[in-house]
Amino acid sequence: MTYRLGFGAFLAPHHPIGEHPTLQFQRDLELARWLDDLHFDEFWVGEHHSAGWETIASPEMFLVAAAERTKRIKLGTGVISVPYHHPFTVAQRIVMLDHLSHGRAMLGVGPGALPSDAVMLGIDPMTQRERMDEGLGVILRLLNSDEPFSYKGSWFELNGAALQIRPLQERIPVAVASTISPSGMKCAGKYGTGVLSVASYSEAGLAALPTQWNFGETSAREHGQKIERRDWRIVMPFHLADSKEQALREVAEGLKKWQNEYIVGILGSPQRTPFDDGYAAAERMADYGGAIIGTPDDALDRIAKLQTLSGGFGTILCFAHDWTTREQALRSYEMIARYVMPRCQGLIKPLEASAARVTANKSELMEKAGGAILKAIRDYNATHPRDR
Repeated sequence: MTYRLGFGAFLAPHHPIGEHPTLQFQRDLELARWLDDLHFDEFWVGEHHSAGWETIASPEMFLVAAAERTKRIKLGTGVISVPYHHPFTVAQRIVMLDHLSHGRAMLGVGPGALPSDAVMLGIDPMTQRERMDEGLGVILRLLNSDEPFSYKGSWFELNGAALQIRPLQERIPVAVASTISPSGMKCAGKYGTGVLSVASYSEAGLAALPTQWNFGETSAREHGQKIERRDWRIVMPFHLADSKEQALREVAEGLKKWQNEYIVGILGSPQRTPFDDGYAAAERMADYGGAIIGTPDDALDRIAKLQTLSGGFGTILCFAHDWTTREQALRSYEMIARYVMPRCQGLIKPLEASAARVTANKSELMEKAGGAILKAIRDYNATHPRDR
């Protein structure tokens, strides 16, 4: 890997029911500002419309508010469910976000994660992947071409369509959501986009990482495109503390609540079962690699193993969760920024090398410094004899 590893956060969000939703939104915006201050690279926000926990219905609107509170962090839709919208609207809104964020917008797209959203909107879940593929092709054409065009699709129509405002960036970064099946990677390869691997923390998602990139590369070759590993983003839950024991204890009850009440209780995920013991579940996730829970050293070790397992990726996204208290979560992000990011990004090695060079020559250097002081004293005495 010759590129610098990027760091970001992926906010679905997953908020337990019971807290004032306005305060949840404000806390999410506070997180965006905190990550910006800590020099994280990216902040991705999802779109959902049902099931109670994932409450941001318009990531573009949320990210405009985040843009007003931040300065440098890139802001991405993670993800827009393309089948729920006319593709022209998706393209137009991401361009608007690009201007209002001063060129920091990123477009993440997917077919839609919750079947309850699709059914509520009258969309057959069996058609969502095909609709997303078709819609993405048109969105990219709108974003990257000035020429008006018409298109009659299977579920939408365009007549002499062109965006009247072009993106502020030369090219808005685009990424396709990928889970366990090959479809997301194949779509990314077809259009030459980046990838958001959003299910990497599950055992099945983790096991799929070694083969996922091959699907994308094969599809890219078939369609005359190219994809880059630097544009591959992997989502992983993080929680760091001063010791692994402390980190496990801090996430235990929140992880159990998330699994039992939302993943199993509300969504009914067939591959998942309730946790009897949150601490044991957190320990198991940390052991098999489905979460990075522990110290900064544990995080560095796990990221290195993820790079080896996947063959290399460009950005790791912390899966934002409510497993801990607000204060514990913010401190965890700070520990990532202070102790994990600089080592992964090569910022510490030059400092260590400089310290090592000085250490190796400290006797000689101190001798020279002492000699310089004595010389200065002698020179002063020679020119100021009356001051003796």
